[in-house]
This record gives sequence, C-alpha cells and structure tokens, in this order.
Amino acid sequence: MSAGPLVVIVGPTAVGKSALAIELCQRFDGEIVSADSRQIYRGLDIGTAKPTPQERAQVPHHLVDLIAPDEQLSLAQYQELAYKAIADIHARGKLPFLVGGTGQYVRAVVEGWGIPRVPPQPELRQRMYQEAQTRGHQALHARLAEVDPIAAARIDPRNVRRVIRALEVYEVTGQPISKLQKKHPPPYRILQIGLTMERRLLYQRADRRIEHMLEEGLIEEVRHLLAQGYGPQLPAMSGIGYLEISQYLRGEISLEEAIRRMKASTRRLIRHQYNWFRLDDPQIHWIEQGPQAGERAAALIEEWLGDARVGIQ
Repeated sequence: MSAGPLVVIVGPTAVGKSALAIELCQRFDGEIVSADSRQIYRGLDIGTAKPTPQERAQVPHHLVDLIAPDEQLSLAQYQELAYKAIADIHARGKLPFLVGGTGQYVRAVVEGWGIPRVPPQPELRQRMYQEAQTRGHQALHARLAEVDPIAAARIDPRNVRRVIRALEVYEVTGQPISKLQKKHPPPYRILQIGLTMERRLLYQRADRRIEHMLEEGLIEEVRHLLAQGYGPQLPAMSGIGYLEISQYLRGEISLEEAIRRMKASTRRLIRHQYNWFRLDDPQIHWIEQGPQAGERAAALIEEWLGDARVGIQ
C-alpha cells in the first residue's frame, strides 16, 4: 500500500494561505485540514479570519469550530483529529491540504511528534512549584536529571514550567518524557509549500486585514462573546484582536490604542511564524505571493503527484 499524499501550505498570517489553498483544492479535488489554533473556537470568526460560509461551500474545511471558547484542545487531541481527517479525505479519494500558520500544529502532524497523553495534575504541579520556591529551581532540575537525563539536558533549569511538566509525565506514566516524545513520522508523502512576501508589504497587508476585520464587525463579535460570559481570562480570548477589543470595551484603552496594539502584536506574530517556518528550510518550497503564486504552486503539485496521480486511489 503506497503512502497517501499530503500537501502542506504554511506561511505567516495575512500572507494569503487560505485563498491559495482554496484555489488549489478546486484544481486538485482537495479538502482543507486547518492548522490554526484560533479557528478551533466556535464564535471566534472575524478576528481569526475563519473561512466564510461561501468559502466552506467551495471547499470542505476540517478542524474549525471544534470547541467552545471556554473549552481546551490539547496538542495531542489536535494531532489525533488531524490524522483522522486526513485518513477520511484519503478514503474518499480526495487530496488533503494541511493549511495554517500554527507551527506546533503543523510540525506535530508532519513530523509525527510523540505527545504524552497526560492531562495537567494541579495538586502535583502545586507541590513542585512550592519545592522550586523553597529549595530552588536547580533542586527540581536535579531530580529530573535522575529520572530523565535526556530531558534534563534539553531543558534549561530556569524554565521551571517545562521541568515540572517533564516530572509530571514521569510521575503519572513511570516513563521518561524524552522516550514518550520520540517522533513517529506519519505514512504520508508530503509536499510542503510556503507562501511569503517582502516583510514591509506583508506588514501593510496585515494592517489592512485588521482594518477590514473592524469593518466586518469585530467589535460586535467581541461584545457578544463577553456578553455570553467568555471573559478575557480565557486562552481563547487572549488572541490578537479579542484581547485588545476586550480592553477597549471595558474602557481600559481607546479604540485607537487597541488598533495600534493589534497591529504591533500581529507583526510580532509574523516574526515568530518565520522562526517556525524558516525561509532556508530545505523541506519547504517557498513561493512569493503575487499573481503567479497559484500557478507556481500548482506546477509544484503536478510535478510531485506525477501523471498517474500516485497515491490517490
């Protein structure tokens, strides 16, 4: 049995990944599996640039609107759902496109990250945080070095949160987190396409998108979420746009300041995403955003699939 094909489209926010993916899916009979950690929340539509009903009618989208804003989805759960969605798309003879800018989501799927299925243990964590405060973070790190020297070598002793997580996994499972985190590459033939553009132009494009979100009703969307009881303390409401507009609606900052902060945070996010998806990564075929981007991406896919459409049954 040949490995199923998977096209991955990555790049920074606002560069145009979704539009490119829809164009390619229509051309290659594909479906989109979202790799966006904000689009999983129901009700967070405008500020996450979620695909519109019209776009979803054009191409099926998977892994959007999964949970309420006050629920959580772990990386392990996302990975499992993504693999199921890809298997379902393959089973129906379609070509799956993994599309998004959340680096952890993409890498977890593409590289087959081993992710310990250990939920947080609040009492255990509290005890270890107290130990770190009374005995120092070095003592906690030394304990980790005894049970999992590989993890200890990778984790800075000052990163108490990661040290505690590694100890937590060992306490619950009896196995080192370094063993559980080993990668198991999935059985796919993978083509990774990156969409990029000159940084100054990308920042301008991102600014325009924020202005468009406001025109589309972002303030009302946030007001409605707050009225439903989804407060700013929730991780879902800490995303760009939702945090700043919440602060504006509570009278903490002006609308002008909220917009300024949104634009500044988006630029930081873009820089962060370029750390995940590096322009010198030999696994990613980078394409410059522009009128010919779709044709260039299609040519890459055509060559990769081959005339016989290998792998699609």
